[in-house]
Amino acid sequence: MNRTYELMFIVRPDMADEDLDKLISNLESTVTSASGTVKSVERMGKRRLAYIVRKFREGVYILLTVEGAGSVVHELERRLRVTEPVIKFLTVRIDEEQKRLEKIKKLREARKKVSAEPAAGAEAPLTPAAETTATA
Repeated sequence: MNRTYELMFIVRPDMADEDLDKLISNLESTVTSASGTVKSVERMGKRRLAYIVRKFREGVYILLTVEGAGSVVHELERRLRVTEPVIKFLTVRIDEEQKRLEKIKKLREARKKVSAEPAAGAEAPLTPAAETTATA
């Protein structure tokens, strides 16, 4: 069963761009060889870490959105563990969250349609000045 995952990993700040490109293309080929698909790759750039990790205060953040089975993610995580320039990584399954968000959007759109349609034969609301004269 194909699911959608976000894989965020941080590499050393002194890593060359060519090496980073090679690492990302290697991970993409791993996904495709395991019958998965890479939906997007987002390079978030160099950022300061919240705490020191392996003697580094900064790191280059990369976000990979992958669709595939759990074995794809298992293989990606295995490769990231043994890749020396990778400082940290985290994988999160997001397909259930996407379904929940789509359901909420549909409910909101339905509510907007109901509230946008004026009720048949409804009177115009009274202004505050009209209310005081109407009650007097």
